[in-house]
Amino acid sequence: MSNSISVQNLTKIFESKPFGKNGITALDDVSFSIEKGIIFGLLGPNGAGKTTLIKILLGIVFPSKGTAEILDENIENWRVRKKIGYLPENHKFPNYLTGEEVIVYNAKMSGFHIDKNSPKISEVLNLVKMEKWRKTKIKKYSKGMLQRLGLAQAIVHDPEIVFLDEPTDGVDPIGRKEIRDILVELKEKGKTIFINSHLLSEVELVTDKVAILNEGKLVKFGTVDELTVDRQICEIQIENDLPEETLTLLKQNFSFSSDNHILTLEIKNNDDTNKFMDELRKNNVNILSVNQKKSSLEDTFIKSLTETKD
Repeated sequence: MSNSISVQNLTKIFESKPFGKNGITALDDVSFSIEKGIIFGLLGPNGAGKTTLIKILLGIVFPSKGTAEILDENIENWRVRKKIGYLPENHKFPNYLTGEEVIVYNAKMSGFHIDKNSPKISEVLNLVKMEKWRKTKIKKYSKGMLQRLGLAQAIVHDPEIVFLDEPTDGVDPIGRKEIRDILVELKEKGKTIFINSHLLSEVELVTDKVAILNEGKLVKFGTVDELTVDRQICEIQIENDLPEETLTLLKQNFSFSSDNHILTLEIKNNDDTNKFMDELRKNNVNILSVNQKKSSLEDTFIKSLTETKD
């Protein structure tokens, strides 16, 4: 599968020489690739470099070192930006415009010329459930309505990649679910979705891959499952309590705890789980289930930041 975004050794240093200070490293040798047609989540605390990375990919800020490509084109090629949709954080639209006028205005800025009667406007407004407010002035919109309209303007020109900065900010739980459904629908159409969000529970529900930045460095990258499964812990559910003799025997060779028919095994290598279960079977212990322990994306996120500080 080809990549929609490729980042190689990307570094950004904001110089402060006029003020007699050292430069600020916003990105430090960051490399990763994002396949086409997936939903990708970029995570990190404030000041981690997330916004800088997005601005570099969009051609708003230039890197100090390294390279990046979008759809196999160097980001210096401005033509590739016609294939990109963008919803910035805390976006502002002129209050005197109606919803449909915002769509027309932003579409034209993307080089996609339409008028108010274009069926494309109804298509995107229906998708974000804003059709009935298309002739309402922006000044009457709630924060959630503005987010939906922002998403509509980001996709009206049918981009191949959509960058969304905090897309569910200010949206109620039902609205967040609807936006997640929209993102999945766009993915099914072959679009690549790049999300920057602080709502980790939302990211966990919808993303295929995730990157965690901290202090400008890439500290974690992979699928949500890869990042949230603790490969050092295995939980084994058994039918009955372990006989005392079996318990004593197992504790001579394995590190585990037992609580209410759940055995929590600390794994030192890949063979530990199989060896442990073999011993259970030899002692006629009925195994009901075996699961790797899984934490939430938030747990993984916090743990990653803690490990970085250490």
